[in-house]
Amino acid sequence: MDILRDKVKPLYFRYLAAASGSALVVSVFGLIDAMMVGKYHGPAGNAALAIFNPVWSIVYSIGLLAGIGGSVLFANYRGGGKEQTAQEYFTVSIGYGLVLSALAMIGIGLFNEPMFRFFGADDELLVLSKKYLAPIFFAIPCCVFSNILSAYLRNDGNPTLATKAVIIGGVFNAFGDYFLVFTMNMGIFGAGLTTAIGLYISDGIMLTHFLGKKNTLHFVKPASVLRKVRLITITGFSTAINDLALGITGILFNRQIMTYFGPDALAVYGIITQISPFAQSLAYGAGQAAQPIISQNFGAGQIDRILECLKYGLRTCVVFGLLWLAATTLKPNVFVYIFMKPTPEVLKIAPGILRTYGISYLLMPFNLFSTYFFQAVMKPKISMMISLSRGVMISGTLILLLPLIAGADSIWFAMLITEIIVSVYAAGNMVRSVGVLKADNHHVSR
Repeated sequence: MDILRDKVKPLYFRYLAAASGSALVVSVFGLIDAMMVGKYHGPAGNAALAIFNPVWSIVYSIGLLAGIGGSVLFANYRGGGKEQTAQEYFTVSIGYGLVLSALAMIGIGLFNEPMFRFFGADDELLVLSKKYLAPIFFAIPCCVFSNILSAYLRNDGNPTLATKAVIIGGVFNAFGDYFLVFTMNMGIFGAGLTTAIGLYISDGIMLTHFLGKKNTLHFVKPASVLRKVRLITITGFSTAINDLALGITGILFNRQIMTYFGPDALAVYGIITQISPFAQSLAYGAGQAAQPIISQNFGAGQIDRILECLKYGLRTCVVFGLLWLAATTLKPNVFVYIFMKPTPEVLKIAPGILRTYGISYLLMPFNLFSTYFFQAVMKPKISMMISLSRGVMISGTLILLLPLIAGADSIWFAMLITEIIVSVYAAGNMVRSVGVLKADNHHVSR
């Protein structure tokens, strides 16, 4: 595949198929775990996974920080013909990922109990959360590098390998979960063990890229390492905070739900914590499909190709938004039965919660896609503002204040209001950026 010369439409949709698959890596594992754990432990199992979910967000976001940040710069410099600099960014981002993985393992290893307490765990949920963590702890680097490797595979013309990796890892996880959770009667620990092994399998498959003829990535001695780390961090921060936002809002929701509603509502929110990463991963797919195309063509000054790719990306966001809106509002209790053996209390409250929260999925794909677009055209400050507003500032404020202002039930509208506000800001900046790109293209053509 030639990102600078092949037709944009088939190129984008080929990348979309591959990127959506690779972006689902953690979501697939988490989804299967939730189904098995919910059936084995009941609502308490789903509540425990809701407590654990911020850990996934933290670890996953670290991989996005180093992987997306480095690969955007890699693609931009490669598009501009600066191959040595591109390879330096690849080298630095791999080293950066190793350092971040080590720091994550140290922090989670030393402070997991107070961390789970802070995330909202009571005594029962603490025990279950720690059992799930025990095997996954040793796969933390694999989770980090699943994002780094898939990002570079996309930018090195081999996006389908990442998709194959997640499919094989996911199939193993599905069969392994059933065997360990039920046949071996290991419960939530068995789900964690299968997930850890599945991550090792997926990463192992992606590493075969470096043995093949398609590989153009290689390690070089980088100059100005700290400066490159800083630029990778700035460029990748907005994407990382998108995923970290699931963890941050998850912590706030957990604590508020336990304060105002109790374990049954937290069990329903546990279902949302499984749906949201899945929906968000598809939105990542649209952004990650467009990013290498837009980045390299931006570096090469090919504005028409950027605008064409943007068109397909926005159409994809509309389709994904409508898909998830329909899925969560038409038959909400289907998700309840998929993820747990529900009690009558859970079945009573679940439809209202899922339908209200689910409306936010209509705008979520566009907001996430916009962060990738602004990264790719080298506007990281706008991308960062979108991510921070959506993930921390607006959403966090609403989760904390809405129950005080409008009653406890209003908390389920927090993400919808957030997505509306952020989409207005993102759309305004996107229109202005497209106008600048068109003006620059017209000036160059003259």
